[in-house]
Amino acid sequence: MRFGGPVLRGLAQVVFLDNAWAGAVFGVALWTAGWRYGLYGLGGAALGTAAACLLGVTRDRVGAGLEGFNSCLTALCCAVLLDAGRPATVVFAFAACLVVTVVTAAVARLLRVWDLPTLTLPYCLLAGATSLAAPAFGRMGPHAASLAALPRAASRVDVLRPDDVAGAFFRNLSQIFFLEQWSAGALLLTGLFLASRVAGWVACCGSATGIVTAWALGAPAARIADGTMGYNAVLVALALCGVFLAATRTTLLYAVLGAATATALTPAIGHLLAPSGGLPFTWPFVLTTLAFLLAARSFPRITGPSDARPAGRAAGPHHRGTAATR
Repeated sequence: MRFGGPVLRGLAQVVFLDNAWAGAVFGVALWTAGWRYGLYGLGGAALGTAAACLLGVTRDRVGAGLEGFNSCLTALCCAVLLDAGRPATVVFAFAACLVVTVVTAAVARLLRVWDLPTLTLPYCLLAGATSLAAPAFGRMGPHAASLAALPRAASRVDVLRPDDVAGAFFRNLSQIFFLEQWSAGALLLTGLFLASRVAGWVACCGSATGIVTAWALGAPAARIADGTMGYNAVLVALALCGVFLAATRTTLLYAVLGAATATALTPAIGHLLAPSGGLPFTWPFVLTTLAFLLAARSFPRITGPSDARPAGRAAGPHHRGTAATR
């Protein structure tokens, strides 16, 4: 049980929550999409947590789940890109989860110079390396018909129907975990509200911002409806309002601006990474959040009191001043 708590918190920390119950709800959401995805997600979080324990990472980091969220996403990425049913994929995902623990420590050391958090940068590096290297190995070839292959061919129909908007609202959350089912997104949003009402409402604002921004810029309706245009907006909104910056009306507006920026940046990064499959992963979230956090230090009305902490978050590791962690 003492190990299970940090593992579940590792799932929850994907959206900045230090809450094992929220992690349990997220685990259920993964299993509803398919038992393999549930197994990869939980297994990845467990491997990252166990590797951190064996390497002597501080107990507060391990206990808060901060060593499990990058490995969880890395394992899910392997399942999505490389065919979850292959034995070679299982072995590769196992190794990748161990490697991402090392990469996390390296990135944390590097970003500590600027007092910035690692976010999902270690996962992005491993996911990018996987998508680049996989075609070169016969046993590791990409799996094109996977559950949530990103991005998929977009329809030229640019009219968003009401059911498309409703589906996009929830898929903007589920796509954080590579899931297309709107029901999984609804479960994830339930987990957010279970841990913190502030986090739940901020996630709703981020999802709505992603939809409105993508529509205003003329993104294909299919890309908006399947959530691949808006999931980075949700992560940016959560990071900038209530996690690294205190949750206020001013920071909410700042977070909405960041969410819109990440939405516009998503296809740009997809085109930049086209030679490796055009998968943006969470690069838009990482780049936008780091830039906005650096800029916030010049805006006293944004930074606010340094000791303000919203409910449901990890005390310390999530906030400015100890940014070498999350």
